[in-house]
Amino acid sequence: MTISFMRHGKPALVECGWVTPAQMARWIERYDLSEVGPQDIPTSSYLRTQSADVVATSTAARAMSSARLLGRTPDVLDPVFGEAELPFALINFPRLPPSIWAAVFRIAWFFGYARSAESIRNTKARAKAAAIQLVALAEEGSVLLIGHGIMNRLIAKELSAMGWRGKVPQRAHWGVSTYVETTPPGA
Repeated sequence: MTISFMRHGKPALVECGWVTPAQMARWIERYDLSEVGPQDIPTSSYLRTQSADVVATSTAARAMSSARLLGRTPDVLDPVFGEAELPFALINFPRLPPSIWAAVFRIAWFFGYARSAESIRNTKARAKAAAIQLVALAEEGSVLLIGHGIMNRLIAKELSAMGWRGKVPQRAHWGVSTYVETTPPGA
């Protein structure tokens, strides 16, 4: 049994200039609604998608549109596979590029800050539920999850704890990592 993780393609989101922490709420909303535009897809990612028996994605537009670009309709659409939510703060200074604020708030999230976002504790619990669902899907054949950077890594960590082995899911858009079950069920 194999479970592969692929990060979605690069979203077609136009940067909106520098923003305040409070304006990140709108940027996050736009990012969450953004689809993946036309782009070069690595051959290995395309081949992995075509060889998968089951393709799963989150309900995020960027994950679903990635599957479409790869020529597949997801067999499973489930918000359990969605990205770890990004918090923000309700202050109006200073202005920085959204990518800087995203990095700052992601680091803060890892340390427990979760204003207007799912906590790291709840996200890890969701990752465990996602791992269990992927293992059940793997009973039907090879599984490909077209998911998200942080969540793919959290799910992979749960799979490792369940006896699966593979490389840490890649951060790059379209990056693929495959996990293989090494512990027989019930062992």
